[in-house]
Amino acid sequence: MPPMNEGIMVILSSPSGAGKTTLVKLLSERKGFVTSISHTTRIPRSNEVDGKDYYFVNIEKFQKMIDGKEFLEYAKVFKNFYGTTKFAIFEELNKGNNVIFDIDWQGTNQIISQKLKNKLLTFFILPPSREELFKRLSNRDMKDKLIAEERMKQFDKDVLHWEDYDYVIINNDLEVCYDQISNYIDCEINKKKSTYNIDQIKKHIKKLMY
Repeated sequence: MPPMNEGIMVILSSPSGAGKTTLVKLLSERKGFVTSISHTTRIPRSNEVDGKDYYFVNIEKFQKMIDGKEFLEYAKVFKNFYGTTKFAIFEELNKGNNVIFDIDWQGTNQIISQKLKNKLLTFFILPPSREELFKRLSNRDMKDKLIAEERMKQFDKDVLHWEDYDYVIINNDLEVCYDQISNYIDCEINKKKSTYNIDQIKKHIKKLMY
């Protein structure tokens, strides 16, 4: 356990379209978590702002950062790179601020494997159904049906990594999902027993993988 004055790290991961980015924003706004802003080589969506949603860089710049060992974690997702820089994260943790990450399972495994001194909690967010996930993907800034179908194929691979996480949460209702995550974080910090039901999650996984 880190000293009491050091912050904790909370990771939210999910298959594309399950809602983790919205949940990260809520946790930042309501619980005062500092959001880790990743670097990425992908093109910004119409509603995204450089330096707020991501730091958008070209592949050459990203590769230089890899070579300079600047990343705490990085991964290639859908032909683009994403990465979290070390300096900004440790600076916030040392100030006593809690940091929340919006990263995929690859980045999560990299951070877990480093066995950092700060407390780490990991959450994997799932959609209520395959049908709802496809609907969400189709309504995003990607009207192309082929892109949505590509995300669905990736979903079948991503969901297999749920066992790597401390908690798996079903995002059927945003507020309910947020309350669950917030409660589990509070239980961990205060060393209280939670109501987490792993059997319910296992049943839901089977339903999603039909």
